[in-house]
Amino acid sequence: MNPLLDRLRSRTAAFSHDLIMIPAAWLAAYWLRFNLGRIPPEFVDSAVSSLPWVLVIQGTVFWLFGLYRGVWRFASLPDLVRIVKAAVAGTVLVVVALFILNRTELIPRSVPVLFLGLQVILLAGPRLLYRWMKDHRLNLSSGQRVLIVGAGRAGEMLVRDMLRDASRSYFPVGFVDDKPRRQGGEVHGVPVLGLTEAIPDIVVSEDIDLLMLAVPSATAKEMRRLVELCEGTGRPLRTVPELHNLMTGQVSISQLRPVSIEDLLGRDPVSLDWEGIRAGLSARAVLVTGAGGSIGSELVRQIAAAVPSRLILIDNGEYNLYRIEMELLEHYPNLRFTRHLVDVADAAGLDAVFAAERPQIIFHAAAYKHVPMLEDQIRAAVRNNVSGTRIVSEAASRWACERFVLISTDKAVHPANVMGATKRVAEAICQALDQKSACRYITVRFGNVLGSAGSVVPLFSRQIEHGGPVTVTHPDIERFFMTIPEACQLIMQAAVIGDGGEIFVLDMGEPVKIRYLAEQMIRLSGREPGEDISIHYIGLRPGEKLYEELFYDSEDLVPTRHPKIRVARGSGGLIAAAPAESVAALEQAAAVDDRSAMANILRAMLPEWHPEPRDETRSTEAVQDRRNADA
Repeated sequence: MNPLLDRLRSRTAAFSHDLIMIPAAWLAAYWLRFNLGRIPPEFVDSAVSSLPWVLVIQGTVFWLFGLYRGVWRFASLPDLVRIVKAAVAGTVLVVVALFILNRTELIPRSVPVLFLGLQVILLAGPRLLYRWMKDHRLNLSSGQRVLIVGAGRAGEMLVRDMLRDASRSYFPVGFVDDKPRRQGGEVHGVPVLGLTEAIPDIVVSEDIDLLMLAVPSATAKEMRRLVELCEGTGRPLRTVPELHNLMTGQVSISQLRPVSIEDLLGRDPVSLDWEGIRAGLSARAVLVTGAGGSIGSELVRQIAAAVPSRLILIDNGEYNLYRIEMELLEHYPNLRFTRHLVDVADAAGLDAVFAAERPQIIFHAAAYKHVPMLEDQIRAAVRNNVSGTRIVSEAASRWACERFVLISTDKAVHPANVMGATKRVAEAICQALDQKSACRYITVRFGNVLGSAGSVVPLFSRQIEHGGPVTVTHPDIERFFMTIPEACQLIMQAAVIGDGGEIFVLDMGEPVKIRYLAEQMIRLSGREPGEDISIHYIGLRPGEKLYEELFYDSEDLVPTRHPKIRVARGSGGLIAAAPAESVAALEQAAAVDDRSAMANILRAMLPEWHPEPRDETRSTEAVQDRRNADA
């Protein structure tokens, strides 16, 4: 039916209902006045003769007060307030009109008061009853039987949305919640059936079809516990977005999504000094290298929100640069930015960009980071990670930039591969420049980020999508993980609090075994590891370590004013030879593609560089000792 006609029909029906209620309330007021007994004939005549005036006045007031703007289906407190106002105003006008007409002869003084109360009851009562009936129609539906985990605000909104859903796709059977005060209670008529530990039993006893997690503020540890309980039931599982992603603060069925690996590995929300970050970045020209990459593009988004005077994007990948450009045009139409298709190892091209743009703050995110690939691509690693860092950092000094932030990696600690070794040299280049430049050079070191290009998460997703097997290099291999937005926010925070020369280490939390990651991703896809999809262990790849470390044994971690950021101080990982001379020799070797010379120079610069896998037994014990000491 035409929506306009449908609405008119609805309004007409509502108005007709109220018109009928007016004489009912008027005559009932007389009946109550005479104690539900016989009404004297003269009073009956008075009530009937005045009824047309009452009907016209009260009906007009109802319409003017907008009683038919709302829909009965969603009647709520504002509608009740509107009814009370209309009833009061209409009753006053009726009394005044009847006083003018007949001096309210044969109208007892209690009748207007009773008339007022009866109007409120007769108008509001059917509306609320109608809504209640609509809300509870799902009880008779054949939708999926749902158990909701969490009877808080999110769970309440979820149930309310389910009860209103015209498609009746879901039937909320009950809640589980760990708060004692909620046990035995009800939310919109839906009972709290027990604690979360009872989920497996309740799923069986109540014949549950679907589980919904309504705990947007849960920590990753709590989420892992709840997901494990839910996974054990074999029923599908959905969750609401995390609290900071609920832009409107509202939860609805349409926002439900499958549980992602980020939900399980994510951490507590990071509290940032946004005022300080904005003060440090706003009204400044900020340049980001590798702007189209995983880290670079997220940095661009976060910096754009801090309102810099200009944003300068550099990337050597045409498509990546185009993609981030389109995103900025769509989401930040007022942002001033330029983009340059330049390789960071292109000194002339970089210098031209600095001369034209005169950036003040540099975030150097451009890097090659795929460990196994770089093992036999040492020249590319040296050109991009070493030469690129030298060229960009020297340009920052030459063009009098304020700050230079190098995005580094935990693989630079006790490097066991070409990628880690070249990034450690990049760190040394920045530390050396900080000693002689007015520009402040800051290094931020952290572990893996979830979902970045080339990481295990998209690889496992593709393997699971194709039916497996999922390939893990070693049963005991583990890594630190952080979400890309969290890493970028902490990078920005470190950039603001750094005075120059520091190596900031981000708090990565507890390491996660890659085997656990693979098993959880298989379970989240609705399949069982080892039964539906197998996991194959293929052995450590060239340059790969079982465990990563965020700092050297000889380094001390000093707290900063941000609890998630610490400074590594000490003589850890000293470069053996003078960085400038060694870097020059390294670049000369790269220019003629002398791979043996490049490896020898790197080894001379980093005596601790172990191209072959280290003694992992020693490493395991040492790493665990440091973690225990740090904890």
